[in-house]
Amino acid sequence: MVVTRFAPSPTGYLHIGGLRTALYSYLWARQNGGKFLLRIEDTDEKRNSLEATKAIEAAFKWCGLDYDGEVIYQSQRKEIYKKYIDKLLEEGKAYYCYMSKEELDHLRQKQLENKERPKYDGRYRDFDGTPPEGILPAVRIKAPTKGEICFEDGVKGQMKFRAEDILDDFIIARADGTPTYNFVVAVDDALMGVNHVIRGDDHLSNTPKQIIIYEALGFKIPKFFHIPMILNEEGKKLSKRDGATNVMDYPKMGYLKEALLNFLVRLGWSHKDQEIFSLREMIELFNPYEINSSASAFNAQKLDWLNAHYIKTLPAKYLIEELKKEDIFIENHPEKELLIDSLRQRSKNMIELAMGIKSILDEPKEYDEKAVKKFINEEAILLLEEFNGELLRDEDGDYDGLLKRILAKHEIGFGKLAQPIRIALTGSSVSPSVGDVIAILGKKETLKRVENFNKSFKETK
Repeated sequence: MVVTRFAPSPTGYLHIGGLRTALYSYLWARQNGGKFLLRIEDTDEKRNSLEATKAIEAAFKWCGLDYDGEVIYQSQRKEIYKKYIDKLLEEGKAYYCYMSKEELDHLRQKQLENKERPKYDGRYRDFDGTPPEGILPAVRIKAPTKGEICFEDGVKGQMKFRAEDILDDFIIARADGTPTYNFVVAVDDALMGVNHVIRGDDHLSNTPKQIIIYEALGFKIPKFFHIPMILNEEGKKLSKRDGATNVMDYPKMGYLKEALLNFLVRLGWSHKDQEIFSLREMIELFNPYEINSSASAFNAQKLDWLNAHYIKTLPAKYLIEELKKEDIFIENHPEKELLIDSLRQRSKNMIELAMGIKSILDEPKEYDEKAVKKFINEEAILLLEEFNGELLRDEDGDYDGLLKRILAKHEIGFGKLAQPIRIALTGSSVSPSVGDVIAILGKKETLKRVENFNKSFKETK
């Protein structure tokens, strides 16, 4: 059974790069009928934030990525880590290091002066003397001093790290007893049965250290997939200047979760020439072995295009629920579906859709001066009065037919009548089909707005 996990540190918001990693892990587990776990790596008490933890969980809820079981918090597993540190000490695979900070700083300075890579020199590796007084020891693991640490990465292929180049006896527990990142990650992944680790390639250098911990504790080593970073369009690290990096900024900007997930799954993975993927299709088709080994560029225009696609194609009922986040409540409107359908083609985000709805439903308090100057004159006012008279007598609700009769009678083009009606009903010369707007507002409201506009125009003369 495939078991994956997403393990963020609660030091800030959930980054979209993190969401992509979580999405890949989620898809692979679901495709294989396995488990997807959420673990909060909150051992660093100085940097942890309860608000950040809540933000991470809120982002998962918004995206609809369900995880299996309860959220796992590393801060609640300290006794487990201590048990395995003690085990390594008892088996002679780890040892106490009494080196003071001053000694370590002096060693590193000397190594730098000699143009050597700074590393611990192993002076307490086989120490059996009397410990120095006043020093709380750290715990270091006995790392291999020669040979190679090798593993097959699902994205990058065969990886080799020479022990003498990259490793020293790294610390697995600090002097205050706090376990270090690489130690707790390896222990947790092993005990939780995680056998496929999908994560950013900024963790690649941690992998040989974690493999050493796996081997020292007799744990099975998982399959690793290290994903290249998301870059901006200039090939640099993605920052706030390139667009939102906080996942929860996207719903605030009117993006749908379907669009964001579709966008992220394609940042590093593809299936033939397909661009649009439902979550079900992602689960069916995604394969982490097909992840691109080169970095992907964030393209805001592509995200906008995807968002517009989903607004055009998702059921009106779904969009009506989403609009509540924009304080638009139209579930009881008799023409709610027509209202959505009349505006969805011209909206690239939910904010634009909400604004379009308000522009129709809210009676205009003022009218576009340029539009009035261009389209409104005495002739237009007479046409609007005639339109109101015809509408008042109308019984069948065929508004397009009503408009055509007036146009045919006066032998004028559609814009001569449609634009004045648009301005009277919405305050602007830009709106969906005039017939649709009339149907959405209804006969009574349309009559009132046209009458108010005519009155307003005459009062300004």
